Amino acid sequence: MKLKSQLLLISIIILVGFFYTEIVDAADKCLKCHSKITPGIVADWKISKHKSEDVSCADCHGDNHRSAKDVHKVEIPTPDTCEACHSDQVEQFAAGKHAMAWAAMKAMPTTHGLPKMLSEGMKGCGGCHKIGLKTKEEIRILKEEGSGFGVASCDACHTRHTFSVIEARQPQACQTCHMGFDHPQWEMYSSSKHGVRNALKQMGILPESASAPTCQTCHMVDGDHEVRTPWGFLAVRLPLPEDEQWKADQATILQALGVLDPKGNPTARLDLVRAADVARLDEESFTIERNKLLKVCSECHSDNFAKAEMQKGDDMIKEVDFLLAQAIRIIAGLYEEGILEKPESYAYAYPDLLAFHDAPTVIEQRLFVMHLKHRMRAFQGVFHSNPDYALWYGWSEMIRDLTYIKEKAATLREGVK
Repeated sequence: MKLKSQLLLISIIILVGFFYTEIVDAADKCLKCHSKITPGIVADWKISKHKSEDVSCADCHGDNHRSAKDVHKVEIPTPDTCEACHSDQVEQFAAGKHAMAWAAMKAMPTTHGLPKMLSEGMKGCGGCHKIGLKTKEEIRILKEEGSGFGVASCDACHTRHTFSVIEARQPQACQTCHMGFDHPQWEMYSSSKHGVRNALKQMGILPESASAPTCQTCHMVDGDHEVRTPWGFLAVRLPLPEDEQWKADQATILQALGVLDPKGNPTARLDLVRAADVARLDEESFTIERNKLLKVCSECHSDNFAKAEMQKGDDMIKEVDFLLAQAIRIIAGLYEEGILEKPESYAYAYPDLLAFHDAPTVIEQRLFVMHLKHRMRAFQGVFHSNPDYALWYGWSEMIRDLTYIKEKAATLREGVK
């Protein structure tokens, strides 16, 4: 019996050694080939925690690809791949708005009119919205069409193949997507006092112990990957405000967004907004997110100061809504009077704010810019503590937009007399 046990143990050791050798040989083959073909990827993997934890190429990409002739067999990692080791983070991510980014892009009417390289080709909307979860069929099509990269979602912030936690904690990790025309949070943050202090810390001018909140400090509290904000992306919410004027203005904006019909009833588009989680649709969810932010602010500021600053942001939304609603009603009036032809694709007698640059006339184009560019800068500039964005790039521009729309409407009316 003793001899049999010894033989069994020896056999197990030989088998384990054989399979370990096979795995090591496979990994060595990957490195040997890719050190020539994609040396940067290999270099990044070698400095990653994955290497120190013995996470091999096959763990993420499978072991079906063995030569240049079967590259199509490479498995593209998805959040499901990452979940094997990072289940908490994947679960949090799946519950947040970033997970809905791809679906939100596909749901936008204007997306389907874009050149393909800007959406599925990842050189425009798709370049940032790729962070969203995708179906297996979507991934298959993307891969077949040559855009099979960027489907993992996690690698949008923990870039390949270092997958660095330190990198993803820096505000620059957010910069690629949260900048520019419709959401210049990077520009606002980096030139605010918060951003300047963080830059000085990164340069070593301020000590590491100095307070300097980053994007992640406020929007990923304790590393939570859910990432939500109280007002959501478009600063519209339900229930509507108690203030009668603001309630009317928000209703007008919601109608122009196509989520309420002319009688104030919910539409099918509201279901898309709800699914994409770009707005808070009840008081409880808004309060939960607001309290999270207030708690973060209160780590450096008094409760009263934090609440007063948040209130300024709310008040700015009220002010810009008053301006935007006026502009929407002017153009809706032009439709009603037959001076402007309402596009057939618009479900109701309101300009469609989601038509973006596809709006058919210059006055409607100006409304699109007023809504998505200048309104965003005005209220987000306040919330991000950036006076210049709140005033000159936001509020001031909205005043000019409304003046243009009023004068253009008057000219159009004069032309039909």
